[in-house]
Amino acid sequence: MASILDEYEDSLHRSVSVQQSRATVGIPHSGYVNARLEKETPIFNKQRIDFAPPEKINSLVVSSNQLCMSLGKDTLLRIDLGKPDEPNQVELGRKDEAKVYKMFLDHTGSHLLIALNTSECLYLNRSVQKVRALSRWKGHLIESVGWNKFLGSETNTGPILVGTSQGQIYEAEISVSEGSLFSTNPDQYFRQVYTLEEESGPAPVCCLEIERGIEGKFFIIATTRKRLFQFVGKVPEGTEQQGFSSIFAVHADHLPSFREFPANLGFSEIAFYTPKLRSSPRSFAWMMGNGVLYGTLDYSRPDSILSDERVWVYPPDIDITVNKPISIVLTQFHFLLLLSDRVKAVCTLNGQVVFQDLFLEKFGFLTRMIKDPTVQQIWIHTEKVVFRYHVQRESRDVWKMYMNMNKFDLAKEYCKDRPECLDIVLAKEAEHCFQNKRYLDSAKCYALTQSYFEEIALKFIEAKQEEALMEFLIKKLSNLKPSEKTQTTLLTTWLTELYLNWLGILQGDPSQRNLYLDTREKFRTFLSSPKNKDCLFNNRASIYELLASHGDTEHMVYFAVIMQDYERVVAHHCQHDEYDEALNVLSRHRDEKLFYKFSPVLIQHIPKKVVDAWISMGSRLDARNLIPALVNYSQSASTQQINEAIRYMEFCVYQLEETQQAIHNYLLSLYALCRPDSLLSYLEQAGTNPNRIHYDLKYALRLCAEHGHNRACVHIYKVMELYEEAVDLALQVDVDLAKSCADLPEDDEELRKKLWLKIARHVVQEEKDVKKAMACLSSCALLKIEDVLPFFPDFVTIDHFKEAICNSLEDYNKHIEELKREMEEATQSAKRIREDIQEMRNKYGSVEPQEKCAACDFPLLNRPFYLFLCGHMFHYDCLLQAVFPNLPAYKQAKLEDLQKKLAATSQPSKSHHRPKDADTISLGKGQQSREQIKADIDDIVAAECVYCGELMIRSIDKPFIDPQKYEEEMQSWL
Repeated sequence: MASILDEYEDSLHRSVSVQQSRATVGIPHSGYVNARLEKETPIFNKQRIDFAPPEKINSLVVSSNQLCMSLGKDTLLRIDLGKPDEPNQVELGRKDEAKVYKMFLDHTGSHLLIALNTSECLYLNRSVQKVRALSRWKGHLIESVGWNKFLGSETNTGPILVGTSQGQIYEAEISVSEGSLFSTNPDQYFRQVYTLEEESGPAPVCCLEIERGIEGKFFIIATTRKRLFQFVGKVPEGTEQQGFSSIFAVHADHLPSFREFPANLGFSEIAFYTPKLRSSPRSFAWMMGNGVLYGTLDYSRPDSILSDERVWVYPPDIDITVNKPISIVLTQFHFLLLLSDRVKAVCTLNGQVVFQDLFLEKFGFLTRMIKDPTVQQIWIHTEKVVFRYHVQRESRDVWKMYMNMNKFDLAKEYCKDRPECLDIVLAKEAEHCFQNKRYLDSAKCYALTQSYFEEIALKFIEAKQEEALMEFLIKKLSNLKPSEKTQTTLLTTWLTELYLNWLGILQGDPSQRNLYLDTREKFRTFLSSPKNKDCLFNNRASIYELLASHGDTEHMVYFAVIMQDYERVVAHHCQHDEYDEALNVLSRHRDEKLFYKFSPVLIQHIPKKVVDAWISMGSRLDARNLIPALVNYSQSASTQQINEAIRYMEFCVYQLEETQQAIHNYLLSLYALCRPDSLLSYLEQAGTNPNRIHYDLKYALRLCAEHGHNRACVHIYKVMELYEEAVDLALQVDVDLAKSCADLPEDDEELRKKLWLKIARHVVQEEKDVKKAMACLSSCALLKIEDVLPFFPDFVTIDHFKEAICNSLEDYNKHIEELKREMEEATQSAKRIREDIQEMRNKYGSVEPQEKCAACDFPLLNRPFYLFLCGHMFHYDCLLQAVFPNLPAYKQAKLEDLQKKLAATSQPSKSHHRPKDADTISLGKGQQSREQIKADIDDIVAAECVYCGELMIRSIDKPFIDPQKYEEEMQSWL
């Protein structure tokens, strides 16, 4: 496998020339094709408003979709841009020569301030039609207004700040209500709070802005022609309605912080950008003599809200002495400068002009540019025409600028939905990191690009950055699709080789111990990754070869465990004499096949633990498959070690209740070899029923005979019902044992007598013990003294068994007497039976004339009848009708046959009791007499009373109505 990887690295070197040739024919660096099917619309899309003003436009303001413009001398036009077809015209009602100097519209579009060049100020609320003069404001030429975005409403402005041409800053409040509109002045108060100065004295307040930070802190920005002031202070909670006097009072004795620039346009203007869904601006742009001061607003700073400030100088074609900018508007990434004949858009990221729009002379000079902060629309007007700019996808090219500024995170943020641009940014970031020797970061970025794999891999190989190469391969592998199996296999194998090389280098360096542990952990994470599992499993043979070639047995075992190749793990432990570890693996994963395979080896070294493991597996293991391991082990082991084999076999027999013959036979062999006492108890516990014995009787007999266990052999003979052999062998052991065997054939007295004769012969002839022989006679009733006498030698005197002979004669006498008594009892019984028969012949019953049939309740004597001992009386036909349905089928057939035979004879007489000779009619040879037929019918019909006999008892569970006739019976009742 190592040679394959070497060849692959060589192929990478050879591919360099191919990559170069590709570059010459114009193959793109990435896999994306950057083609635009149609012309892309500009960021700032201009639209001329279809509006022809009757008079020249003096001023225009717009906020919250509310547009107000001053026309001519005395006309004010208000348009709700949501309803542009419904303009509202208001007359100022001025008779003098006053002209509109500036107009100011608050953020809600509700409050409109109109500053006149006569140092007067008018107010118009959106909900009313009449312009009101602000008397307290008279005598001040208003240059700027700082609206209160936090307390203002549609009827009340809240405390606001007003800047004049003389540098004074006033605090004022305007309130209007319909009930008091004509009776009170709208201006609640108008008081001076501060005066702005430059080095030459008071200067016009060009702009005012009020912002609120955290913890109740307020920031007030005020600009003059050359200076930008900041007033910072807290307004106690609940006192916001009292205004901002306390903030300005702090700076009564000293100047607040400010920015100053030497050049002077004669005025200045500040613009803010507020993102959507936010109430506070995020950035600002201040147009002054030296250029545009741009920065962000940081509300968390304690003394200054301005942050990240930089000055972008005006483009070269702007000469502030000849063609100075008029207005400025700020968007998210651009600020727009209004000149007398054009609009320029400058990117706030690099200061480059990205857009310029030239206006025709016929429209006149551009007068003013403003932005509606709520809808992000930009308005420009001349004295004749109004234009509107829509800002579309302003951030489309921002990623390029951030990329060129090496701000790659921001660049990726702005092109995350454009994969072709994201690929370029990643490639540029990767190259930047590589040149700055941040190889790991470079590898991570390269892995996310569509750059040629071979080119990047060679780049890291030539730089000898193996760790970065590994990172690149890991990231590349994680980005592959499941269908790219070949690439996955190649990268997986290559990474394994690199990890093993790296681990081999680090392992030999004690100073790199921590790095070695980290790398080892990464390698193990790589091997155990679920995403790589299928690939590693399919190529596990190659991985094993790599691990073996590096001699890394530790990770070979680890990899085998991951692949669930426990056979290899156990084999490894066994080869290294780590038997406990091998058994732990087997016990942990409980694989039966592995137990069968490795048990012969393990039991030779750790028999007790192996048997414990077997027992813990319980019925999952088939003990028959473990017998070979036990046999090999027991043949070369001592008695103490054989006990472990016996322990497992006993567990199988007594706990698992195994019935396999092989198991029982093997346990028998172990008992016969080492535990004779346990052998006999096992045999006795197994019982004597051959059908319930699980061991082989013949095998057991041979085994016990070989080892000389005669008592066990006697027991087996008894189970096999070979009683003669059992007695013969028992006599060699113990006479009492032989006696117990002789009594076993209970149903065969002849055999029992024969067996006892064997015992008696043994006692007389072998033991020569006359007393014990006499004891045999008392133990078995089948033996008589005459049966035993032939066994005694001729010289034995009668004195030894005189008592036995006498006892035998007494027994014979008792038996004769008993037979006599039984004969007398039999004679008496026969006599009593004869008397009973005679009595039955003479027995009769009387029937009264008024007696009725128990079945039909008609007089009994009208037809043939039956009289039972119980007293019930039935007509013959009534009894037949009641009995016939309850008879078995064969008796019904027999009864019908008898009735046919009876009908074939002569007509019976009307009397039921008539002489025998009148009823006896010859029916021919071989035929029954009429009397016999009637007797047979009586045996069937009149065997018992139909009400008192068993017939009534058997019919107790029968329904009253036959189920087959149930419907018919129901219909009969309807």
